Amino acid sequence: MQLTHLGHSAVLVQTDGARILIDPGNLSDAWHGLTDLDAVLVTHRHPDHMDPAALPALLAANPGARVVVEPSILAASEAGELPPLPGGSGLAPDDQTAIGDVLVTAVGGAHAVIHPDLPRIGNVGFVLRSEGEPTFFHPGDSYAVAPSGVDILAVPLYGPWGALRETIDFARAVAATEGFGIHDELLNDRGRGLLSGRVKEMTPTSLVDLRGGQTHRF
Repeated sequence: MQLTHLGHSAVLVQTDGARILIDPGNLSDAWHGLTDLDAVLVTHRHPDHMDPAALPALLAANPGARVVVEPSILAASEAGELPPLPGGSGLAPDDQTAIGDVLVTAVGGAHAVIHPDLPRIGNVGFVLRSEGEPTFFHPGDSYAVAPSGVDILAVPLYGPWGALRETIDFARAVAATEGFGIHDELLNDRGRGLLSGRVKEMTPTSLVDLRGGQTHRF
């Protein structure tokens, strides 16, 4: 499995039989211009995970790509609150769908609490499995669910909804052997280094630095 971090929470997943983009948000533009995608997955509707301005161009450049999203996104799109999602489908928690040689399972259901006064929205993490490949987990914006059997974890390093103690406990619960930091565009390099270092020191997960659009084969 080949993974490329395209800024913030955007991740390109490539296997022998699939090319999948997760969370193309507005805090990065490295995913702009991607083609030959088999699917675009979106964990939740916040613009740093789903850029309403740039997403239509991405979908137009990938007319054959499936669009698989947290279910409330589909409803908001159909109501005109979000851009059209041609060929879009919702994936509810515990449901699965196959994309090429990859089985995608949705987990969770709710975004982490930002503040009690702010309404919570839907959020699904995506577990990607392919025979002969490591299992990859992208949680979106939630530390609530720790699926079993995960080999590679995308670790959200910072957000207004998380604290370091929660990041550490989440990574320990998932217990993936390898991973890399995401949700990091609100950090400077010192902050990234500090939080990544703590995850490396205090959890079973060895983090690979994929900043700058680097690709790593796990």
